Amino acid sequence: MTFRWKPSVTVAAIIERDGRYLLVEEHTPEGLKLNNPAGHLDPGESPQQGVEREALEETARVFTPDRLVGVYLSRFQRPATGEDVTYVRFAFGGSVGEPDPARSLDDGIVRTLWMTLDEVRASRERHRSGLVLRCIEDHAAGVRLPLAAISTDPSVYAPEIKR
Repeated sequence: MTFRWKPSVTVAAIIERDGRYLLVEEHTPEGLKLNNPAGHLDPGESPQQGVEREALEETARVFTPDRLVGVYLSRFQRPATGEDVTYVRFAFGGSVGEPDPARSLDDGIVRTLWMTLDEVRASRERHRSGLVLRCIEDHAAGVRLPLAAISTDPSVYAPEIKR
C-alpha cells in the first residue's frame, strides 16, 4: 500500500474582548506554553462544533463563533521523538460568556489569561506555535470571512457507505 500523507486538522478560537485576547497556558512536551484555545477536530463534528467544544473544554466558557479568521497550514518537527506533523488549522473569531465555575479546565491547561496584542507579541518565545500570534494578528488586522465559507457535508454525521 502506498503511503498517504494526512495532516492533522485543528480548530482555534480567537477571542478578543476590550482589546485583550483570551489565551490558555498549557503543559506541552516543550514545557509551559501559551496557545489560543485550540485542539484537534474530532470524528463526526464540523469545524464550528469542534471549536465550540475545544473552547469550552480549555476555558470553561461557551464560545460562539461568528466568523472565520483563516485557514492555516503549518508543520513542526520534534527530532527527539521523530515526530513530523503538519497541521491544517481553522481559526474562528467569536464571543465567549463568563466562565462556568462548575467546569474544570481540560487536562494540561493550567489557566486562562487575557493579554493585549502587545503582550502577546512580547511573549513569542512562550507560544506553542507561530500560529498563536499569526491568528491574533490577522484578527487584529480585521480579517473576517463568513462561516458559510466552510461546508460540512452530511456524510460527516452519517457516512456514505460504498459498496
